[in-house]
Amino acid sequence: MNLRKPLLAFAAAAAVAAPAALAHRMWFLPSSTTISGTDNWVTVDAAVSNDLFYFDHQPFRAVPSVLQPDGTEGKVENHSVGRYRATFDVHLTQQGTYRIGTINQSVFGSYKLNGETKMLPRGTSPDKLASVIPAGATDVQTSEGYARNEIFVTQGAPTNTVFKPTGKGLELVPVTHPNDLVAGEAATFQFLVDGKPGANLYVTAIPGGIRYRDALKQMDLKTDAQGKVSITWPEPGMYWLNVTPDAPRAEGPGAGQGAPRAMPRGRRISYTTTLEVLAP
Repeated sequence: MNLRKPLLAFAAAAAVAAPAALAHRMWFLPSSTTISGTDNWVTVDAAVSNDLFYFDHQPFRAVPSVLQPDGTEGKVENHSVGRYRATFDVHLTQQGTYRIGTINQSVFGSYKLNGETKMLPRGTSPDKLASVIPAGATDVQTSEGYARNEIFVTQGAPTNTVFKPTGKGLELVPVTHPNDLVAGEAATFQFLVDGKPGANLYVTAIPGGIRYRDALKQMDLKTDAQGKVSITWPEPGMYWLNVTPDAPRAEGPGAGQGAPRAMPRGRRISYTTTLEVLAP
């Protein structure tokens, strides 16, 4: 990894990370991504909204999990869900990089019963699938969802433990550390699908503050054969990054062009993160 500055947080829990094709975007917004010292706190806002990073729709209700620099499980403290956003704290007691976030595994689909089409209950998990399909159901059609939404925070010097791939879903393996991003400089990330390089994935990056400007400033890129993508950040600030096998929705000239990439039938995967880009 290319590392330059001290960094600041993994967490895998259960909540949906929004694909770029949906109207509302789910996100985490940390109070800091790089912190010096040995004993600090980071506060995180979590919401679903139209404008990044503005609270205008609903809170992100799921409680994230935390992976500490040494690979052990941390914890979320002071979790609170309000009308438009949720907030929580993470106590940073170790040196290195933390990962904070959620993983949602779900099943979407339908079946027919007595000639009538029924939809699976919203939020059905794979282990509950058999229990929600009644006896006598026919024409069962399902689609698996695996959505990952996470942020990274580093206290002191950066570490790499939290980036070890699990081999499940869509994952980030950074070449440039996600807490070492500078405006005007290119950063390289690699994305894996079930542990293998994810070629031709659609990568969408949008700077925050869209409520206060006319242009969305959405950047649309694709990964190469090794699952890598290079992004040059036009300006400092917080960015929402989404990766999916499907083309993003069109929001401005050229956005969302191209046909969706074929993936295993009946499966939806996505990756979402919030990144801080510093001034040179």
